[in-house]
Amino acid sequence: MRLKAEIAAPRVRAVAPVLLGAVMTAALPGLTGCSGPTGHDAAAPRAGDRAAVSAPPGPEATVDLKQWITAFTDRIAQGGHYRIPAAGDREALATGVRRLVDGDPAGAERSLARAGYHARTVVDRDGGRKYAEVADATEDGEAQRGWGRVYVDLGAPVRWQVQVPHPAADQRSEQLGIGVLRGAPGGVLILAGAYRSGGPAGDEDAPDVAHRTDSVFAAVAAALADARLPAVQVHGFADSSLPDEDVVVSPGKGDAGLPAARRLSAALRREELRVCEVWKRYCGRLEGRTNVEGDHADAVGVPFLHVEHARRVRMDDALVARAVRALTRVVERWGAGRAG
Repeated sequence: MRLKAEIAAPRVRAVAPVLLGAVMTAALPGLTGCSGPTGHDAAAPRAGDRAAVSAPPGPEATVDLKQWITAFTDRIAQGGHYRIPAAGDREALATGVRRLVDGDPAGAERSLARAGYHARTVVDRDGGRKYAEVADATEDGEAQRGWGRVYVDLGAPVRWQVQVPHPAADQRSEQLGIGVLRGAPGGVLILAGAYRSGGPAGDEDAPDVAHRTDSVFAAVAAALADARLPAVQVHGFADSSLPDEDVVVSPGKGDAGLPAARRLSAALRREELRVCEVWKRYCGRLEGRTNVEGDHADAVGVPFLHVEHARRVRMDDALVARAVRALTRVVERWGAGRAG
């Protein structure tokens, strides 16, 4: 949430094709080489027992992950399209991601296909780490439905998630999510796929996935929370909303994330960022108390962090790097199986 809406400048770049498999490899620059319903039906393994996720079948593609994801979020425009997903679509996608995390790539692919989605492996050129990319199977679907993407680390047991609910509207907030995913093993990145106020006539706020349970984003986040994966959700606020602070840290509605919130606050201060801690004082309407992903995490007793970043932080690469280092310290602890 924000005290003042931050409006992203209209995107002027052309929309690049978003195709899959061999067609995608040939078509796109920089590419080389080979609480909502969850719908899962497998018991979650204990965090300490998780194995690394199995790669989806099919060819791999090598990309600069930061550039690749940024190209996707740069296509999210304020006047874009969004289709409210049916319950069956939300269930199919949440189940597909859950099955992928639980080590069943074939089952994941079958479930994702029911909603017109697909999973494939992308290799980050910077470091060589592999990720499963869960995305709409066609350019038209991605452009018209706006349901977003999910990236799952394939090189380590999956134990945490980072969520970016408002790319474009919270300008460059996706850079925080990308940085955290790259910065520590064992993560899942959930990206919204539409501008937060770009819904159909009469329901313009439908794509605000932080406050709607009828979204793919909320369904996937809930499925991962049910699998006991703690989450950090990154946002942005206008500088004038809280001019004396750089970051607002909140454990959301509940207290399960409070120990992690305290550690994050301390890490941010070590990075010389000014922090407003909601458990100590009022931080404006930036506290994430009505966040639906936080509500579900609280209901199942899983840590959740709602972290707002001032525009001046998000627009400065050096400050983004500082914030990412602090966030990474928290998820590294989660990745080691210490969810407190």
